[in-house]
Amino acid sequence: MSGALALTVFVVAFFFIATEKIDKVKVVLIAAGVMAAFGLIPGAQVFFSEHSGVDWNVIFLLFGMMIIVGIIKQTGVFDFLAIWAAKKSQGRPYRLMVMLIGITAVASPFLDNVTTIMLVAPVTIMVCARLAIPAQPYLIAEVLASNIGGAATLIGDPPNIIIGSRAGLTFNDFLFHMAPIVVVILAVFLLVSRWMFRRSFRYNPDRVAEVMALQERRAITDPGLLLRCLMVLALVIVGFGLHAVVHVEPSIVALLGAGVMILVARSDVSATMREVEWPTLVFFMGLFVMVAGLVHTGVIATAGEWAIGAVGDNFFGAATSLLFGSAVLGAFFDNIPYVATMTPIVEGLVAQAPDAATGQALWWAFALGADFGGNGTAVAASANVVAIGIAARSGHPISFWQFTKYGLVVTVFSSVLAWIYVYLRYFA
Repeated sequence: MSGALALTVFVVAFFFIATEKIDKVKVVLIAAGVMAAFGLIPGAQVFFSEHSGVDWNVIFLLFGMMIIVGIIKQTGVFDFLAIWAAKKSQGRPYRLMVMLIGITAVASPFLDNVTTIMLVAPVTIMVCARLAIPAQPYLIAEVLASNIGGAATLIGDPPNIIIGSRAGLTFNDFLFHMAPIVVVILAVFLLVSRWMFRRSFRYNPDRVAEVMALQERRAITDPGLLLRCLMVLALVIVGFGLHAVVHVEPSIVALLGAGVMILVARSDVSATMREVEWPTLVFFMGLFVMVAGLVHTGVIATAGEWAIGAVGDNFFGAATSLLFGSAVLGAFFDNIPYVATMTPIVEGLVAQAPDAATGQALWWAFALGADFGGNGTAVAASANVVAIGIAARSGHPISFWQFTKYGLVVTVFSSVLAWIYVYLRYFA
């Protein structure tokens, strides 16, 4: 009974988020409150358990990086990069999209995809403003590329960190097993993007001529501050990369980086706090509480156990179920709490595998499905929500369905290609 009620609340809330009849922040707060009122979430545990409540690692990672990006923006470096990108692409829309996708896809495996989006999105908005072209298609393409590219490494996508920790998989394991198919899917995505966004490509020769005449170096308003900021950012990136070695959470690294950035920039704290996307953070917290209701009442575990039980001892069938099931479920529930809930179930299935190689194949199928499912809808992954929040604040709103109609296409072909890869590499 409690599971049915939790699922009903979630579905109704998701309907209002998808239709945008009510502001999504209001929706998640009301839904979270209803679940709390009916006892569908685990009381105080929702604030203190990363597996069945708010994931504060995600919240504080976002908070820290929002401060860092807000201070860096004051130096004019984003305008510099926007002019540089516009000139390198010669204002050609598809060429510009390929360049931005490439930068995002290369950065995402080594940062996390949320951090990458927070750094690339401001540049994208500025370059599109310079060229008088709509920013939404480029932002959507970057988010899709970041979710694909982030799948390649342990630290590129938050679900991978959860899976790697539970399964004992290293950074090199992810690179060896995940990177090959990620490269293939990115290549396909570059081709598909030309078709998907073809109606949005506009070339304005007058604006291009204006941009080509600009001197990008003049956009840097404070070279000294930029140097100090880049040094702090470099240390933060190194901290992210050393996560598996020093075992310091990325959220702690981001918070330390934000604190040091405020000190070296001598920024006014009140002004800096205004750069934080507070509605995005509140939306995430509400969404985590909603998913906690599904976790606590056993809805997600029941769905996962049913799917795994249906395949019996057919381990390729199990891998197929994990991959496509995770892609579907991950598209509707934020993939971080989804993966945290499903990993014990996958671990139990791996324990029944006839050999270690088959067991690892199940982990890779699970990771691929969860990572690529993050492209399925506008709320399926952290990077999606962050990008939509940045777009709304800059005057380029992206609706739920505007994102989702592209995300579903990418999720379908990437999941199918990943399934073929899993079969050929581990079961053929």
